Amino acid sequence: MARVPVAAPAAVRRTADRAGRALRALGRRPGHPRRPRRHKGAVPGLAARQNPYTRTLGLLCVVLLGAWLGLLVVGDVRVPVGPMNTTMTLRPSLTGGTKINVSPLGALELSSHEAPLRLDVDVDRLDPERAQALVEHPERLAGLQDEIVQDVEHGTLDLAVRSCTAVVSGAAALGLVVYRRPRRALAAGGLALGLLAASGTTALATWNPESVLEPKYSGLLASAPSLVGDARGIVSEFDVYQKELARLVTNVTKLYDVASTLPVYEPDPTTVRVLHVSDIHLNPASWKIIASLVEQYAVDVIVDSGDTMDHGSAAENGFLDPVPDLGAPYVWVRGNHDSRETQRYLERLENVHVLDDGRAVTVAGLRFAGIGDPRFTPDRSTAPGGDAAEELAGARLASALRDQRAAGTPVDIAVAHEPLAARRTDGEVPLVLAGHLHHEEMEVMKHGTRLRIEGSTGGSGLRAVERGYPAPIEASVLYVDRDTRRLQAWDEIRLGGLGLTTAEVSRHLAQENQPGATPSPAPSPRGSGTPSGTSP
Repeated sequence: MARVPVAAPAAVRRTADRAGRALRALGRRPGHPRRPRRHKGAVPGLAARQNPYTRTLGLLCVVLLGAWLGLLVVGDVRVPVGPMNTTMTLRPSLTGGTKINVSPLGALELSSHEAPLRLDVDVDRLDPERAQALVEHPERLAGLQDEIVQDVEHGTLDLAVRSCTAVVSGAAALGLVVYRRPRRALAAGGLALGLLAASGTTALATWNPESVLEPKYSGLLASAPSLVGDARGIVSEFDVYQKELARLVTNVTKLYDVASTLPVYEPDPTTVRVLHVSDIHLNPASWKIIASLVEQYAVDVIVDSGDTMDHGSAAENGFLDPVPDLGAPYVWVRGNHDSRETQRYLERLENVHVLDDGRAVTVAGLRFAGIGDPRFTPDRSTAPGGDAAEELAGARLASALRDQRAAGTPVDIAVAHEPLAARRTDGEVPLVLAGHLHHEEMEVMKHGTRLRIEGSTGGSGLRAVERGYPAPIEASVLYVDRDTRRLQAWDEIRLGGLGLTTAEVSRHLAQENQPGATPSPAPSPRGSGTPSGTSP
């Protein structure tokens, strides 16, 4: 009997598997796809599906980064504007606006629009040949403004075209690098163009041509407020944004020419310039700053709303000796850090007018009245009167203002140290000045009186070193119409505090002095049914 060999179990299994696969292949219908092998625990289709939010966010990041890189690399345009060479650039920004850099003089910032794009205009240099041609042929200045307007228009158009190209190219190039797919790159470029168009539409919708009336200066330009002209001249000559910008560039040309030919801040014959200072707190640097502002702005009168001293002691009185030599009459009211001894010392100085108990005086064509602070906080032997004492002082000042009006000598500007007392004059005077808070404020109160609170012209004095950062030195120049006795405009001056060298000047127009605005009514006196010294 012959022996039949028996295959090994492993070989049998392999043979059976091959036979099974062959039979399944024969039994599969033609064209029927082979079922993919499913991994244990996998959900069908989940591995191939991608979160759409993640994909969209990634594309948006690529578009924004690519657009920014495009603007950074090729997004600027060099434009000759009159006798100057300038560079215009669009930059991403959260606040929008326009920034004009006049190197090395500083910069001007204009709130021209609200959009995620800011227009930067860099004045690179003055072209010597074109500038010399203007000097040799002054008749060309007559057409310079129109020429500058055309240059700005052409530059803006070139910048728009260049920015579109830069944004689309940058986004598309980065999309191609990241995704390595032409369709994704084209989608990134299209999205970038759409975002740029939306930003441009937002800028047009929020365009504010009047922003040139209230520029914010920084750097050395802070000492040249005459760059945009007189407060009244701005209003009367206001036309459109481009013409004002052209006039600005024209004046910068003169600024670059030579220091001796700087344009002078031409005084308006109907404007009185009032320098408002407060809370000097024994800072000796304040006198030099005040004297410089008096000379620079051709100030007619200085008003100090108190806290000139720190402790009000007789030993501090020598600090006041520079006051008569500041270059303008000095109107002063007592603050809560100024003593009666301080007040008596100032009353003996020349060119100083001390106001207290509602006393009125006429200086530089304006009538002032004021009252000293009833408190003297350095004196720990007496309890301060608090808000009630301030309210009473304000009521006394308001009563004095009514008496002046009844006598036919109405007061134009009232002065008090504490804003709480100053608010009691609402409806009795067009403008009231105060301090004490160490920061600037301006508001029109219920009955029409405008309240101006000055910051610290001494940078808070020795208290400047008690904070984590130096307190700024603040003052303001008020432009008051000599005929109407109304505030036209004011410049807020802000200098860096201890150890800092920054300087900013912000110009503001009174609401009734804006182009096209109607004059505001006179402050309405409080009703006769309100007793003097009580709240309305």
